[in-house]
Amino acid sequence: MVQPLPYLLIVALSVGAAFAQTPPPGGMPLRLEAPALPARLPALSGNTGRQLGDAMECMVEPSLITSLGSPVEGTLHEVLVERGSVVTQGQEIARLHSKVEEASVRLKTAQEEFARRRVERSEELFKNQLISASERDELETQMRLAGLELAQQRQVLEQRTIRSPVNGVVVERMLAPGERVGDGRIVKIARIDPLNVEVIAPVELLGRIRVGMSGDVRFGSQLPGSYRANVVVVDRVVDAASGTFGVRLHLANSEGRIPAGIKCTVRFQR
Repeated sequence: MVQPLPYLLIVALSVGAAFAQTPPPGGMPLRLEAPALPARLPALSGNTGRQLGDAMECMVEPSLITSLGSPVEGTLHEVLVERGSVVTQGQEIARLHSKVEEASVRLKTAQEEFARRRVERSEELFKNQLISASERDELETQMRLAGLELAQQRQVLEQRTIRSPVNGVVVERMLAPGERVGDGRIVKIARIDPLNVEVIAPVELLGRIRVGMSGDVRFGSQLPGSYRANVVVVDRVVDAASGTFGVRLHLANSEGRIPAGIKCTVRFQR
């Protein structure tokens, strides 16, 4: 037999249920849950309140960072650079094992040379009317096809050599000789000429900083003097939370004197 609930417990349950259904002032139902984090944290900037002619804080970054991989799968034969190596566009960075592809190139080369000799011999035979025009055309077509197959195989072999797409500096080496190359990356290269100078400017300067303007960049005592940079990007979307927008300048660094990743100040020229 089920025992009836005590009267005080019934009252407590009823009051609790009524309280849970009663909306607080404002008409919204009460929900017990953790507050959500903001979708976008406000950008931090020490340039709040700065005028156009004032010095503003900035940061120097590489203009490009690329993680270099291989277009084909294979095993690394050798890696020709280390961290800190200065590389130029087109320079060999690494090589994959390629004995099979090298043998294929030699085979296609021999076939193309043989087809060329047959065409050269056919010229005299054609003049003496010992072969028809159709036969000569067939020999010339075979020579052209052999040349195309040789060019294709040379491209296959070339893919086994990894070259740098930019001038830059090796900042990280991921793989070593003997390791398998698939979707992974071999080295990471940073282009430091030009450098990007990133500025977070107050929204009051929106429209006053324009693409094409120049700025004098300084690095304090670590790099005396000023360096001229040019504005290349002005963000068209403002960060509402902080009331700021981004500006990017390009700074020439042909001698590599200026390292990336350091702080700076920039004064825009009116």
